[in-house]
Amino acid sequence: MSESSDSRTKTLNFNIGVLGHVDSGKTSLARALSHTASTAAFDKNPQSRERGITLDLGFSSFTVDLPDQLRDSGGKQPYDSLQFTLVDCPGHASLIRTIIGGAQIIDLMMLVVDVVKGVQTQTAECLLIGELTCPRMVVVLNKIDLLPPNKRQSAIEKMTKRLHKTLENTRFKDCPVIAVAAKPGGPEAPDTEEPQGVPQLIELLKKQTYLPKRDPGGDLLMAVDHCFSIRGQGTVMTGTVLQGSLAINDTVEIPALKVTKKIKSVQMFRKPVSGAMQGDRVGVCVTQFDPKLLERGVVCTPGSLRTLFAAVISVRKIGYFKGILSTRAKFHITVGHETVMARLTFFGLPPAGASEPPSGTTPPPSEPCSLETPFTFDREYFYQDEYVTGQGEGSSEPDPEQWALLEFERPVTCPLLCLVIGSKLDTDIHANACRLAFQGRLLQGFEDKNYTETDLPRLRIYKAKHKEGQVERVTDDYTVIGRSLFKKETNLQLFVGLKVTLSTGETGVIEGGFGQSGKFKIRIQEGLRPETKQLLSSLSKKKGKSESKGGPANEEEPKADSQPVTVHLHFKRYVFDPHKKMVQS
Repeated sequence: MSESSDSRTKTLNFNIGVLGHVDSGKTSLARALSHTASTAAFDKNPQSRERGITLDLGFSSFTVDLPDQLRDSGGKQPYDSLQFTLVDCPGHASLIRTIIGGAQIIDLMMLVVDVVKGVQTQTAECLLIGELTCPRMVVVLNKIDLLPPNKRQSAIEKMTKRLHKTLENTRFKDCPVIAVAAKPGGPEAPDTEEPQGVPQLIELLKKQTYLPKRDPGGDLLMAVDHCFSIRGQGTVMTGTVLQGSLAINDTVEIPALKVTKKIKSVQMFRKPVSGAMQGDRVGVCVTQFDPKLLERGVVCTPGSLRTLFAAVISVRKIGYFKGILSTRAKFHITVGHETVMARLTFFGLPPAGASEPPSGTTPPPSEPCSLETPFTFDREYFYQDEYVTGQGEGSSEPDPEQWALLEFERPVTCPLLCLVIGSKLDTDIHANACRLAFQGRLLQGFEDKNYTETDLPRLRIYKAKHKEGQVERVTDDYTVIGRSLFKKETNLQLFVGLKVTLSTGETGVIEGGFGQSGKFKIRIQEGLRPETKQLLSSLSKKKGKSESKGGPANEEEPKADSQPVTVHLHFKRYVFDPHKKMVQS
């Protein structure tokens, strides 16, 4: 748990993600909340750096007394104070990145809504991201000073009702809604105007806090949001520890620069500490490097991150996304701290009969895709032209389990098992459509540049193929000649030895070609049944008769028993098999 090194006071750090549509007033709200503690968040002058490691632009924090519910939380060392760190999540693409990057460490979401405009596209998207990443939310209706005083209360009530309606099918259905005016008079107004409702909001936030679960174990992953050098000391990176922990003298890797550095000192809450763990906001001073090379990025345990050219993920479509998720389509994939285009190939479990369908219901969004069937290279999978949804529109059936192969346009660096979100960010921001398309977990990464040759052949995704032809005539009790199954130019050698079934029930094996026109010989191991022979001889007689009359065969309605005998060839072809072999189970 985050705590300062001063043995007399222990501070609990609680991260609040501030989300909302552009211009809903997130920044003024953060400013109003943290007027108690001026940090570097809103103070853009370079001198602030000289005071040691202050926090980054876009992060501000303020400390309050510890609320009662945390005093009784047991534990050997109770905390003395509570620090709220506000993580301002800016515009859209970066919003998704920030949130997904910080998903593990955002403890509460504060959704800021312009009381006049209500829920807008980005607001809805923020809600979705919140559902994927965060257990609790508070909605703040901002800019109530714009409402005429005599209608203010009724307008607030109306908007609160609308929001509760919007939220009723999400995990935030009964979340608190509070009304404020963070900057009465708008951004240009003088600062003498007191914000309205902010003390009440602070009380509400205190009520919503809980002891977050933090895990110091595992590899270190820290999201760096700011980097600068201090002469004579080294280069300082400020950011948030997303997983694992760090300590003075540890060696860390900066994958973007392909270098490792030693940690010289660590600061938290402006005090030197010996280390930090998941959820902490820290400044870390390492041996000198040019800070311009790493404005934002990640730092990790050496060797723990992978650079991937392609990956297999578990996948679930996001319900609000209206489009179809098609194989071969390209999506923006946010993974780790990067967003990159990738082409998708969807695949699932073989159709019923080949394997048991998954039981149970859809997992809650906080645990993306905790699928019943683990992905493994030992299993066969069925190729899909698109993502398959539960039975029919508006059905409550959960979507069947499925996976996707992502092929990135450029390599990405990320931890395994991290959250993956796919979106169509090229959709018009003003079109009222959700741009988040699917979510999942990264299950398997391919680090070889030539993964199409080295790795993909291990991925046994198949297409089921079916060809149909007809029996031309009988040669003897064990052999028939077939036609119309292959084109004239097909290399029949590839098909020799494959099993076929006749519509009359016999099974046989293709023995080879017959003549030059694509006809072929079928060996019927068990021999033709008498009734089949009879049917075939009556068919060839009819054919002979009608041809001798000079008319086409069977001009009158064919009788049921005069249907031609058809030949069926079923086989599988593995999509990534370089030899394109045909396989029969």
